[in-house]
Amino acid sequence: MQRKVYAPGVAAALLAALLAGCTGGSGGGDGADDSKPGDTGSAAAPAEPGKYRTLPEPCGEVEPGTLDAMLPGLTEMGEGEQREKAYEGTPTVTYDTDRRVGCRWKVESSGASHHLLVDFERVVSYDGTVSDDDRAAEVYSTKLREAGLPVPASSDADDEDENGKDASKEEKGKEEKEGKEEKGDKAQGGTKDRTEPGDDDATSTTEPTTPPAGLEPRSLEDLGDEAFLDDALTTAASATRHRTVTVVFRTSNVIVTIEYDEQPGRRTDVPDSKEMQDKALELADGLAGKFDE
Repeated sequence: MQRKVYAPGVAAALLAALLAGCTGGSGGGDGADDSKPGDTGSAAAPAEPGKYRTLPEPCGEVEPGTLDAMLPGLTEMGEGEQREKAYEGTPTVTYDTDRRVGCRWKVESSGASHHLLVDFERVVSYDGTVSDDDRAAEVYSTKLREAGLPVPASSDADDEDENGKDASKEEKGKEEKEGKEEKGDKAQGGTKDRTEPGDDDATSTTEPTTPPAGLEPRSLEDLGDEAFLDDALTTAASATRHRTVTVVFRTSNVIVTIEYDEQPGRRTDVPDSKEMQDKALELADGLAGKFDE
């Protein structure tokens, strides 16, 4: 039997053609596996991370002199362990101290009880197209609306429309409520401050529940990137009146909240709005300055 003889050149050509075909098919398969719907071949740059990656220790951020001014009961305490612990404050319970921390102080004095809260929240956006700062601005706007204050004009039109509708509904409901209350018992200094049966102290005062002109809840300038102040006097269903002044400001991706509360020992005493606001604002200015260091 005669064997067929193949020319070396022909065999090499066949082998090269075979390898080229396999390589081409393999490359096409890889490209199909990596492609994504809407992928144009160029990835968008991720949003900017926030300026702050950590939070300060809140119980150590308030100066002793500031605590003395805001919590006068501290200076009435004698020297000793109890006074030292009062200055230290009590850390608030949070589930992630990398994202949120806070500290509380509560001190009794001869004429009133004072409570101070300092809260730091570091906002992180988990959306790659939204920066930490933008997400923090959204959280701040929510707090602003919850306080019943108007969102600044720089916010988007949708938020403004939604806020306008909510404000309109709230105002309508308030008017209806006030109309009903006028038919009942007389109010002392506003709808929240109603006289209670047998409450002689309540009938002897005409202090309004709203702060004086110029001290109303408002947005603030020159404090962080944006800030607001809220002032609320609680009178209904309480044995004594107490006022809470709240200052909230945002600096980059951190939101700072200060709550300062005073409850006098007597029903007829009303905490001074200007004095409390001045103290809360002074503390806020000091904290904002530390973030800028």
